[in-house]
Amino acid sequence: MPDLHFGSEQMPFSADKAADSGCDAVCINASRIYDSCGSKDCLSDLPLMFTENDQRIVENACSVRISRAHIITSTVEVEPVAFHRGFYAVDAMYYFAVTVDVYSTANSIPNTITGLAVYGKRVVLFGSDGSVKTFSSDETTVCDTNDNPCSCDCQSSLPRATVQISCPMALSAKIKSCCRGNCNDMSCAVIPECVRNYFCGDFAKPCDNFIAVTLGIFTITQLERNVQIMIPSYDFCVPRKECAAKTDDPCEVFSKIEFPTDSFFPPKPGDCDRSDPKFECDCDD
Repeated sequence: MPDLHFGSEQMPFSADKAADSGCDAVCINASRIYDSCGSKDCLSDLPLMFTENDQRIVENACSVRISRAHIITSTVEVEPVAFHRGFYAVDAMYYFAVTVDVYSTANSIPNTITGLAVYGKRVVLFGSDGSVKTFSSDETTVCDTNDNPCSCDCQSSLPRATVQISCPMALSAKIKSCCRGNCNDMSCAVIPECVRNYFCGDFAKPCDNFIAVTLGIFTITQLERNVQIMIPSYDFCVPRKECAAKTDDPCEVFSKIEFPTDSFFPPKPGDCDRSDPKFECDCDD
């Protein structure tokens, strides 16, 4: 079989240009982003799921106040879009840990409990086509899952989807009553094992009351594929400074702290602008 020759006109960076710019042209294997999108979502009335002990507190609650929220994990799946070649649907499921203060009476001390909120979203992005299967020496052996083990059907390889999410903003929380079967839907959610272990127990089904929260999130979703590209290389990334050794002497650490002059001699209101939080100003005598 003759060798396949790739035309040099397909390379956007030539060796002559590299010599003129004082750098070398090197070929690297990189992850190229084919498509991406960002979104700002206000997730309203997400029901919280609690363990059995915490759910008893919710059943007797008269008011609630949201405290904070953070993302536990997210599951991301990719599948081709039918009759739309090169496009893929990205399904992301987010699992939030939301902490709330629950009051049993108006003047009582609140009980601080943490529950689980789940939100799913689908976006469609362009991920191009790929008809190769990649194997690497640093990965475990994975066999094809086709029904016929003797078949050699080279199907399109899926791009890799990544989702970036900011720390969720805890906006509001309220108590709702179970009606019209809305509490039955909460028990049907499929929760990953790592999320269940995070709460150290199974989730209880609400009887009369449940807590609904509103969160604000910012996300970026992108589709990537590994490609070989040529880039200019100037030099290796050699460290330019020496690592400073840490000392165990507490007095030496204390000697590097500046004297807190502002704490001993705070400025008077008429001396300088009070809007300056650092109390640094040039005041006239």
